[in-house]
Amino acid sequence: MTAQIAASLTEGHILGLDASSSFINTAQEKHTSSNCTFKLQDCRRIAQCAEAVDGSWDKVFSNAALHWILREPSTRDAVFKDVHAALKPGGTFVFEMGGKGNVEAVHSTILSVLVANGIPISTAREASPWFFPSDTWMTQQLQKSGFEVEKCYLEYRPTKCTAKSADGSGGLEGWVKLMGAEMLAVVEESKRQDIVKQVCDILETVVTREEDGSQWLNYVRLRAVARKI
Repeated sequence: MTAQIAASLTEGHILGLDASSSFINTAQEKHTSSNCTFKLQDCRRIAQCAEAVDGSWDKVFSNAALHWILREPSTRDAVFKDVHAALKPGGTFVFEMGGKGNVEAVHSTILSVLVANGIPISTAREASPWFFPSDTWMTQQLQKSGFEVEKCYLEYRPTKCTAKSADGSGGLEGWVKLMGAEMLAVVEESKRQDIVKQVCDILETVVTREEDGSQWLNYVRLRAVARKI
């Protein structure tokens, strides 16, 4: 998406940041436009990238990343402070992330199955990789970080699972394995497939549509537009 935005510009420059070296390498290999630079950066600590927080940017955009970045309570204030520092006065922070209630059936089922298999609830909770805030929490956080909030709202967006593949990727099972990997990691590797099966067996009735057997997850998206004061 960063490269798509860059391709639409007639002037200016875009800086793309990500903590994944594979993502950055792929972006650098596939997108070589002169107005777009990609850098490896843990976005919980944007201030470590001096170029990013020099107050020269018109916009900061984030898509489907902040619910991972904001996972740790101790780093949340710093993330918003760094975004504020990156922007010019009047600059805009635009983002979409998972919001309160996002994939709640899957999330609660993984927690429950882990506990049923002997994992302490505190351990299961700590392994959860996501933070899905309410629109109220986000509005308050943006305001205290020096932003004027133009929009901040939740949108319910049921999302169809991809087709299941023979190798176990895709479908509900693939989603649980991929997105819930950090939670599954609290059990021995030899037991993880059984945990995944238990989770999927419980969820089958909830996520499966009677008309065609397709499986859907209850995504709730939090979208916001805020301007630096």
